[in-house]
Amino acid sequence: MNVRVKFLGGACTVTGSKYLLEIDEYNLLIDCGLFQGLKELRLRNWDALPIDVSKIDAVVLTHAHLDHSGYLPRLVKDGYSGPVYCTHSTADLLTLLLLDSAKLQEEGAEYAKKKGFSKHENPQPLYKTEDVKALLPKVKSQSFAQEIKLTERISIKFNYAGHILGASIVEVIVQGESQQKTIVFSGDLGRQEDPILFPPAEIKNADVLFVESTYGDRNSLGFDAKENMAQIINETLSAKGCVLIPAFSVGRTQNVLMYLKDLMADKTIPEMEVFMDSPMAIAATEIYARHYADHKIKPELIKADDSFLTLGRNLITVQTREASIYLNSKKEGAVIISASGMMTGGRVLHHLFNRLPNKNDTLLIVGFQAEGTRGRHLVEGAKSVRIFGEQVAVNCRIENIDGLSAHADQRELFNWLNAFEQSPKLTFVIHGEETSAKVMRNKIERDLGWNAIVPKYLDNVELFRGI
Repeated sequence: MNVRVKFLGGACTVTGSKYLLEIDEYNLLIDCGLFQGLKELRLRNWDALPIDVSKIDAVVLTHAHLDHSGYLPRLVKDGYSGPVYCTHSTADLLTLLLLDSAKLQEEGAEYAKKKGFSKHENPQPLYKTEDVKALLPKVKSQSFAQEIKLTERISIKFNYAGHILGASIVEVIVQGESQQKTIVFSGDLGRQEDPILFPPAEIKNADVLFVESTYGDRNSLGFDAKENMAQIINETLSAKGCVLIPAFSVGRTQNVLMYLKDLMADKTIPEMEVFMDSPMAIAATEIYARHYADHKIKPELIKADDSFLTLGRNLITVQTREASIYLNSKKEGAVIISASGMMTGGRVLHHLFNRLPNKNDTLLIVGFQAEGTRGRHLVEGAKSVRIFGEQVAVNCRIENIDGLSAHADQRELFNWLNAFEQSPKLTFVIHGEETSAKVMRNKIERDLGWNAIVPKYLDNVELFRGI
């Protein structure tokens, strides 16, 4: 039995994760993500995959974020007909995220056509709601720590990864004629001390390891995020402004709500209106209530209201577009949480359009911002950003709290790596920008003595021959 891997994304970038394992004639795709950020990356979403889609036998997802799952409807549209394996929580989130993604793409194409800022006469979405609906029956959800047989010789197992609800470290176990080999994909690893999620599971053995490196070059993600948030909110209130927090609907929004609840309860910040302006975040929060075994929140604290985090009367969920537009009239004394987290689309764009010019307001960034995204431009000090075809001046205060990221930092990544009882034959450093990935590779080689590689897009590497 021979095994190869082809890197179709998530190599020298944090987006577009797709890794094709060719196990003799069986083709297994690990993750199926959208490219985001830089235009040269986003254009890859429109290129035909450099493989025969109809010959992919199965897809396995590490988690539901779009940079790992968002290309699935296009895969089905282009002819994929096999199963998609993931955890139960991921399956619920996947339905939510992909339907929202399709809707945003449809609306974006229609808006671009209406406003005339597309170079295409009749701009089209990458995929439509009907493509998502065609995909969903193919999703086969599984429990953590259960071995799932794909064939007589190939099985998979999902292990807890933290990061977001349902996220997994995937083990692929291949039984050859004479040897058994284990291939481990870390997926996105979460923090050791996340307020809601459990830490990543320790994995003891891997013949080949694929490890993420989002923060592979940084060891500065502290655990004082709550204190930083309180200071920023209080200073903005004193300036008679509002705080806008772009947050991923799954993971970051729930953590931000948890911190706000705690800060109000101990009177570190005053009670104030908190607007959750993301229908998807509202629905995602409800999914936490259905999967309480996958997180730390005790069942008795999960309430039937929209938050389950007991912000009570302070939390106002914003369901309609009209209610979202009304928030533009709020001049001070409020926190607005809206998606998307990297400010690439969604309702947050309208809030940015109206609040970036306001010197009294604060934009509080609480997650990783990929190259080429508006969020990255703002973190790096852009004086204006383009929204809806217009340049919008940046006069508001910009703050960035790394400690709220859902990704492990370098120290936490190496704590996880140190749990392996033997060195893998090969370690691929993936899902990180090139600088970050190379720093982590060098540290792996120097500190652990492992054979580590930073792969590039479309690299094709033999893993095993004649096992």
